[in-house]
Amino acid sequence: MLQISLCHRDILKDGAAYHVARANLTNARPKALHDHDFPELLWIQNGKVRQVFADRKITLTEGDLLFVRPDHAHALQGVGEKAMVVSVTLHPDTVAGLGRRHPELSGQLFWSDASEPVIVKRDSRKLAELNRAALRLERAPRTALEAEAFLLPLLAELTQDVLPQAPSETPPAWLAEACLAAQDPAVFRQGAAGFVRLTGRAHPHVSRTARRFLGQSPSEFINSLRMDFAARRLSGTEDPLPEIAADCGIPNLSHFHKLFRAHHGETPHQFRKRFQRNLVQPA
Repeated sequence: MLQISLCHRDILKDGAAYHVARANLTNARPKALHDHDFPELLWIQNGKVRQVFADRKITLTEGDLLFVRPDHAHALQGVGEKAMVVSVTLHPDTVAGLGRRHPELSGQLFWSDASEPVIVKRDSRKLAELNRAALRLERAPRTALEAEAFLLPLLAELTQDVLPQAPSETPPAWLAEACLAAQDPAVFRQGAAGFVRLTGRAHPHVSRTARRFLGQSPSEFINSLRMDFAARRLSGTEDPLPEIAADCGIPNLSHFHKLFRAHHGETPHQFRKRFQRNLVQPA
């Protein structure tokens, strides 16, 4: 596939240290890969996005946050409707300076030597925080100070999250596989019973193992997935609440409200109003 190179001098005008952009992606197949001479922070705001490399493709979903280094050649393609991304172009000197001053960042995120962009998952709350920070960033003077004020809290949090840990025990493979498969709405709509069926094991054994390794019962784990899914729908669409609740597998609206408030600390209406008022919207 054809490959093109982008230059920060063409994007960062008049001494700007960063540039914020938003785009709704079409389903058209990319005609070329691109790399660039600057680091880029990119996240999926709505829908699904296909990230295309020279030899493979991966699917990204809402909340996926990518740390793209200059040598990462890729392309992006929307999958279905409402695929939206937010991108922050960063001056190379800003990121290089952070790396020099903060050795804790070595080998992490922008400073990783991975052959593809590092991807970190943000839940609905963290995605809302990121969008509010991006909105402030877009309105601020485009200085290195503002870029660092945006980056440092995020980097400090994520570096703690992604530093390798040495757990005393490793979850069994069957539980890890079931947790991954349960991210699919077709699975979590079935509730805890669907999660247990995935494991092929008895419900009491699954419950004991889930509490040991997840700190949650199967029902609590599934409901957390449902409420994160509901939050993404509330923040990124105008879909009616009964439809969202049904898509979560909870057609009883009273029960849905109770679960959502317990998980997010506010009603679905309050969450949608607050988030969409502060959302960075495409032009």
